[in-house]
Amino acid sequence: MRLLVAALESELVAFEADLPGFARLVTGPGKLQATYALTRALDAATYDEIVVVGTAGAIDARLEASVYEISAAIQHDVTDIDGIVGQHVSLPSHVELDVDGVTIATGDHFVDDSEAVAVIRPLGAGLVDMETYAYIWVAQRFGVPIRVFKAVSDRAQDGAITDWHAAVTACSHQLRDRVRDEYGV
Repeated sequence: MRLLVAALESELVAFEADLPGFARLVTGPGKLQATYALTRALDAATYDEIVVVGTAGAIDARLEASVYEISAAIQHDVTDIDGIVGQHVSLPSHVELDVDGVTIATGDHFVDDSEAVAVIRPLGAGLVDMETYAYIWVAQRFGVPIRVFKAVSDRAQDGAITDWHAAVTACSHQLRDRVRDEYGV
């Protein structure tokens, strides 16, 4: 059995409630809720794989409105004791997966302005979201394989929250198509 994970119900509107071979988990937005909900789910049951689907803002202009598999995640909203952005005091700066894909920067706020993007972009990510680092970190602690698919919902610039609200349903359909292509369900 696989575990299908999303932060929000709206990211799963295109998915059947009972997808064959998949249990379903909606964690809530942000790193703390993602960590708590996924940890509880992995404590309660055994899964062969975690499949995360969700939306992300594109901060790399070369990334089109499409679905991307994530190969690594960083935290853009942390600093170490020397004030280095993206470096955590006790967690690894990157969590990586053995796939070709895009690096995502995770933080506990919705990125929707050009000034924030200018700070995050030099960290080396192409996308931003609020949960992926936590999902990967927890999955790796439990030794469960994880794949993360993110659909570009906005450009993480001024007005991005309006764009996200308008795009989330279309993104869910793109993600459903990708899961169908990858898993045959």
